[in-house]
Amino acid sequence: MTELDRHSTTTDAGIPAESDEHSLTAGADGPILLQDAYLIEQMAQFNRERIPERQPHAKGSGAFGRFEVTADVSRYTKAAVFQPGTTTELVARFSTVAGERGSPDTWRDPRGFALKFYTTEGNYDMVGNDTPVFFVKDPMKFQHFIRSQKRRADNNLRDHDMQWDFWTLSPESAHQVTWLMGDRGIPRTWRHMNGYTSHTYMWINREGERFWVKYTFKTDQGIEFFTQHEADQMAAADTDYHTRDLFEHIRDGEYPSWTMYVQIMPYEDAATYRFNPFDLTKVWPHGDYPLIEVGRMTLDRNPSDNHAEIEQAAFQPNNLVPGIGPSPDRMLLARLFSYADAHRARVGTNYQQLPVNAPRATEAHSYSKDGAMRFSPVSDPVYAPNSKGGPAADVARHGSPPSWQADGEITRTAYVAHPEDDDWGQARTLVREVMDEAARERLVDNVAGHLLNGVTAPVLDRAFAYWRAIDPEIGDRIQVTVEAKQQEKDPKADEQANPARRSMQSKA
Repeated sequence: MTELDRHSTTTDAGIPAESDEHSLTAGADGPILLQDAYLIEQMAQFNRERIPERQPHAKGSGAFGRFEVTADVSRYTKAAVFQPGTTTELVARFSTVAGERGSPDTWRDPRGFALKFYTTEGNYDMVGNDTPVFFVKDPMKFQHFIRSQKRRADNNLRDHDMQWDFWTLSPESAHQVTWLMGDRGIPRTWRHMNGYTSHTYMWINREGERFWVKYTFKTDQGIEFFTQHEADQMAAADTDYHTRDLFEHIRDGEYPSWTMYVQIMPYEDAATYRFNPFDLTKVWPHGDYPLIEVGRMTLDRNPSDNHAEIEQAAFQPNNLVPGIGPSPDRMLLARLFSYADAHRARVGTNYQQLPVNAPRATEAHSYSKDGAMRFSPVSDPVYAPNSKGGPAADVARHGSPPSWQADGEITRTAYVAHPEDDDWGQARTLVREVMDEAARERLVDNVAGHLLNGVTAPVLDRAFAYWRAIDPEIGDRIQVTVEAKQQEKDPKADEQANPARRSMQSKA
């Protein structure tokens, strides 16, 4: 085997991989193709790495409640769930991304924010986080990102060096990492954090007009966060603090709520907008596309069986009801496959028959048959088309799926560049214009503390350069803080050293 062979990525069959970064698409802005066998292998194998807990978002809990429409957005979407005056039952699950089921709730980590609406047109699922952006923009890198935040293969320990190695080699992570290392990296409670679907979706009204949309859930309790010191103390005092807080407040009748807003972009704007609106590492400035109120989500009922009702809840963004569709966001398009596949691997092929996942305001009439733990009865005919009275698709009503124009050579490339596309600009705006000086000081301390925990050269040098690319002053302050603390010596360090080593030193 040559040196090149040892360092070239291959598929699991040993075939050279064409790219570690870009999925196969129909044109640079076109949809991801199912024929991308390497991407499918990456996602399918990744979804089966952990049994039975979730791969990311393993630690979490949730509750049931309702969504009430308080405004009129019917000019933008025909979806029944968002029509004026509608109230819809839902289940919500909050989580951390990287930690296992037994990990502390107050680790610095993005928080998952997943919702299942039991609408009259079937279940509509949203998957999101407490930040409006994500670390990567192409699904080829997602599995690798999650592994970099998990545990090493050799010692089974989480490793900051591994995390910063990935981040500094992936400049598109800068915006999300700045969010993560800032104040909102550790929400005080789930009740005191916002939720974002982050992805761009399509809304379609009754006239067939198309719009691009992003969702925001603003907490009605106000934003509150833990400092790193407070979070470390809480991790020791109450590992399940966020889980306990939500359960006890709902139990005591103090129901948390969030107001849902959307940003609406006219369909035609996307092609000429100053940066790619489907890039998951970017936000749409509110000055360009202001928040429009839709309704309010309230959580008012705790689960009676956390495993049955929350741990086995299966959220998947491919559950899209009429009037709502996907966008060219590559991460979203991959997740349309990946989430459902993860549930089949983790819970079982008939996971949508479990009460928490089954539709409530309508009934399922599909031709799915057999499989482990199937309990909904199936009767003939079990095939389509048939002349025996089985269900048939309503082509006249639902035959035209949400769509956008896409063509071009099949390729593995980045998105087509828009005039202001870059990896650092929005992170720089977050630091300079959104944070005040006190928040910037906490950011410097948070990053420095993280880097001092096992990050080694040359990754450390790349981390300093990474932050200077975001903001030169912040990068300099981080380096100065790290280097100053590297020179400090804990006066108790020798007392706490290994007793055998101290004994040898005294004999010498």
